[in-house]
Amino acid sequence: MAPFGRPATPATRVVREARDFLLAHGDEYDAAVEGFRWPELEEFNFATEWFDVVAGEHPDRAAVTIVSADLEARSWTYGELSHRSDQVARWLRSQGLGAGDRVIVMLPNTIELWELLLALLKIRAVAIPTSTLLSAADLAYRVEHGEARAVVAPTSLKARLEGLPKAVVRIGVGEWTPPGWVSMADSLKAPASYLPSAPTKASDLSLLYFTSGTTARPKLVAHTHVSYPVGHLSTMWWLGVRPGDVHLNISSPGWGKHAWSNFFAPFLAQATVFVFNYERFDAAVLMKVMETHRVTTFCAPPTVWRMLIQADLTQLTRPPRELVGAGEPLNPEVITQVRHAWGSTIRDGFGQTEMTCCIGNSPGQRVLDGSMGRPMPGYPVVLLDPVTGAPSPDEGEICLDLSKPILGLMAGYHNDAEMTAEACRDGHYHTGDIVSADADGYLTYVGRADDVFKASDYKISPFELESILLEHPYVTEVAIVPSPDPVRAAVPKAFITLALDATTRQQEAAKEIFAHARERLSGYQRVRIVEFVTELPKTISGKIRRVELREREAARVAEHADEGQFLERDFR
Repeated sequence: MAPFGRPATPATRVVREARDFLLAHGDEYDAAVEGFRWPELEEFNFATEWFDVVAGEHPDRAAVTIVSADLEARSWTYGELSHRSDQVARWLRSQGLGAGDRVIVMLPNTIELWELLLALLKIRAVAIPTSTLLSAADLAYRVEHGEARAVVAPTSLKARLEGLPKAVVRIGVGEWTPPGWVSMADSLKAPASYLPSAPTKASDLSLLYFTSGTTARPKLVAHTHVSYPVGHLSTMWWLGVRPGDVHLNISSPGWGKHAWSNFFAPFLAQATVFVFNYERFDAAVLMKVMETHRVTTFCAPPTVWRMLIQADLTQLTRPPRELVGAGEPLNPEVITQVRHAWGSTIRDGFGQTEMTCCIGNSPGQRVLDGSMGRPMPGYPVVLLDPVTGAPSPDEGEICLDLSKPILGLMAGYHNDAEMTAEACRDGHYHTGDIVSADADGYLTYVGRADDVFKASDYKISPFELESILLEHPYVTEVAIVPSPDPVRAAVPKAFITLALDATTRQQEAAKEIFAHARERLSGYQRVRIVEFVTELPKTISGKIRRVELREREAARVAEHADEGQFLERDFR
């Protein structure tokens, strides 16, 4: 085996200087925000100029640890992954793939995913991470719109690739190789060293991500060799992950959050990416795994946190040092229960596929329950009126001032200049998310601009109402949407999934939930209609598709279909 790692380059040293500044001010918000500056880079390759350098310095440190459903654990060191990704890079080149080629990466949380992503960075190809849950039609859409030359997928998903153009190279991961495919296992025979054919320009395309499509057809977000690889310094700081940490992030491959917390941020911190591949979520088993492997930093989406608090959290005797949540806003009730059990507060954060973490509750700072926190270092956040575009400091749309450098922001929407211009109009990047701000600069989520609605001329934030309803023990998940009303224009309606012990007592459940809402909500916010459902419509990444529920409710009202509805007026 060749010697581990590569020597540091000037670009490595610039990135490390910025990284070390943030580590030195890990719990000092004001100093970090005031003193941080994004690195200025013309050339940079995360795999060769960061990961391989770390591998040379810490060859025996675990880079990735994967625990399987049967609780068997396997670790791969920085040295091993550096060597292996060199080998895969040489092999990919032998398959005719190189700089600029788009490759769909449709893999689960197996080590081949990390080997491949590092190798694609090394050969300057463009990775298009994709969920293994996609249908054949969704995959074909991504191949066409992403202009993919190759797809890497488990051979068990062969049927989903059968309709793709014959010119698309099919690379299989699995024990057998279908006719017309090539096996990634063949890369084990490739030479063990790799030399880049040319420097990597910082502005070159590195990643393409399809958004989750909560309101429309997925958009294709373009990232460079620095926007995610170096931009995730902000995510590293928000997570609070440090060198040598064991970081568990519960996220499926194929989505931006997986790159955030299962790849770039932990590797920037020289930490260990920890993965638990459970087949079915079991809170008790998850806590046992966290205890056994001494997880120090833990990030999970609200769905997982809500399932965790249904269990006895005291089973975990050594809770992680840092607890964070992302994906959708966390409800205060969840934060309170975890704090009581583990003595630590879940720190919420905000970002998008289009950017790295730009707002968050950072380590060591006061956490305002229900707030997403304050702007991260390097992010010039301003609030603008979503209609007029004028400054709106108390409540408005989260926007970024484009007159200032923002390394972690996307290059744009791929092959869509019109959509890019709309998102970046009037000198600001517009997120479409509405927040309120307090005197100390803490931002609290109100809702997506598309989700906020008016009832009797009062503005309704679905998230605020959902947070209240989730406090009731009968409610496991809820989505608030407007129901068309001839007098009030719209009234709040709740689609609710019930706790198992309440599913057979819907009349009683509705009565209690309405009473709970009356006690906790103002009159104009009051939930007027409840419908119980077995599940809420979601994107593949787990986000609730309120747009689908709005359309369903509008159609129901138009057709006067009242079956299955519980009305608040019937329970007074």
